[in-house]
Amino acid sequence: MNSDKVLDAKGLACPMPIVRTKKSMEELKSGQVLEVHATDKGAKKDLTAWATSLGHELLSDAEEKGVYKFWIKKA
Repeated sequence: MNSDKVLDAKGLACPMPIVRTKKSMEELKSGQVLEVHATDKGAKKDLTAWATSLGHELLSDAEEKGVYKFWIKKA
């Protein structure tokens, strides 16, 4: 999936993946896609809830060798 920006949040524990995602999303324009890579097991639940609460769209997520990947479209 294509993304406009990639955020490497691997090795960060909660709440840092959310904090970094929020900061990265502020740099994007509406409709652009942020790709987030995280290793925190709680990231899927946390990022899904965070994106939904702010009106962003979680386009897709995947897990690959212990790395969770998310594609979030900015509202």
